[in-house]
Amino acid sequence: MGVIRSAHGGPLRRGGRSVGRALRAPVTFAARGIRKATNAHGAGESGLAKLIELHAVHSAGDMLITIALASTVFFSVPTDQARGRVALYLAITMAPFTLLAPVIGPLLDRLPHGRRAAMAAAMITRVVLALTMTGAVATGGLELYPAALGVLVASKAYGVVRSAVVPRLLPPRISLVKANSRVTLGGLLATGLAAPLGAGLHQLGPAWPLYGACVVFLLGAYLSLSLPHAVDSAKGEARARLASNEHRHHRPHLPQRSRRPRPAPGRRGDPGVWRAWRERRAVRDRRPKPGLRTVGRSVLHALQANSALRMLSGFLTFFLAFLLRVHPLSGLSPAFSLGMVAVAAGGGNALGTAIGALLRSRGPEKTIAVVLTAALASTVVAAVLTNAFFIVLVAAVAGISQALGKQSLDSLIQRDVPEEVRTSAFARSETLLQMSWVLGGGIGILLPLNGVLGMAVAAGFLALGVATAVRGLLTAARRGTPHPRVA
Repeated sequence: MGVIRSAHGGPLRRGGRSVGRALRAPVTFAARGIRKATNAHGAGESGLAKLIELHAVHSAGDMLITIALASTVFFSVPTDQARGRVALYLAITMAPFTLLAPVIGPLLDRLPHGRRAAMAAAMITRVVLALTMTGAVATGGLELYPAALGVLVASKAYGVVRSAVVPRLLPPRISLVKANSRVTLGGLLATGLAAPLGAGLHQLGPAWPLYGACVVFLLGAYLSLSLPHAVDSAKGEARARLASNEHRHHRPHLPQRSRRPRPAPGRRGDPGVWRAWRERRAVRDRRPKPGLRTVGRSVLHALQANSALRMLSGFLTFFLAFLLRVHPLSGLSPAFSLGMVAVAAGGGNALGTAIGALLRSRGPEKTIAVVLTAALASTVVAAVLTNAFFIVLVAAVAGISQALGKQSLDSLIQRDVPEEVRTSAFARSETLLQMSWVLGGGIGILLPLNGVLGMAVAAGFLALGVATAVRGLLTAARRGTPHPRVA
């Protein structure tokens, strides 16, 4: 019996262990390589690496939900019906979002100690909503849209908090642009891995990508709570209050209870004491109303430029999706044409993120001006010479421009906006960019399916962005900044 165990048990076990090690080796090697990349240049010690991993999980979950919604809203019906469904999706989800999004920033300003909990709550919210959508995703009923709105709001709430957290986890050897690029690149890589996984899950049934998203978001909730405690530090912060005059200073918001001075003994009725208190109250009450102009010229013009780029992204997303279903690229099927444009846009986004990570220029303003001008040039050329190559080129340039423009905008907000109002600045900028994307997408849905006309319209609103933003960006770049730590 001992010989039998030796002959069968020992070699078989050793062989099984060898096979197991051989199968685990590529996975272990890849995991070590990813961990080494995310922890480089002090990111592991500061906690930035954990934020990169968290954002990768967030992006993978969003991609799984996008696949589930796209299969219901867009691909499962004819083109005319799909245009109606997409327009309904924009109206039901995006219109309320524009009303809810401005509340996100001030609400998070009231929770300066709860950023980790806020991100975890956003993940758990999407778990619940994804489970809610599993019953409606197969039929595409109206009950699907309120849940999709909730997923969108939770996703944007996470994005606002994440943007405000990056400066708190910034290593000494990494600039804001590079840190933002690393976080975004991690999200893009996770999106690329989640796309085929979602497509495979969809083959099992329309609800399976949502089940996969639930698992991913549960992991994201755990990672949110494992971020460093520095994320929840509220030192130097107060309720956000952005003023309309650029030369006014940001001031912390005083508590609601009035700070009435206590008169000195024997002088309880001294009118001079009460006169001084009334003057201080009058000064406080004259503080400017909230607005975006005090964030500085660089941030203001960067917002204008990014709004034009985000309009281009929304426009191309819907216009090309419907155009290529009816008029595919020469010699190609509609599905392959859409795939080529999607790969070009995604590859451009990844390339732009990688360029941002390697960029050593200390002028985010110049970067935004360059990418906006490049996007305009590509759409003008595509309008004049409309063919398959230039349509794919426009998609790629739009991806690069949006990635570099958004990274530079985030860096300008993190650089120029005081920390006590930074969360609100991110929330309001995200709202403006989302509204721009919706506006561009609406134009893309309503426009006749003509390639020359579409590219001409895209060139038109990009030209408006160049006219309003580029000169101001270059002027601000020449004046320089007292915050030299952005590269």
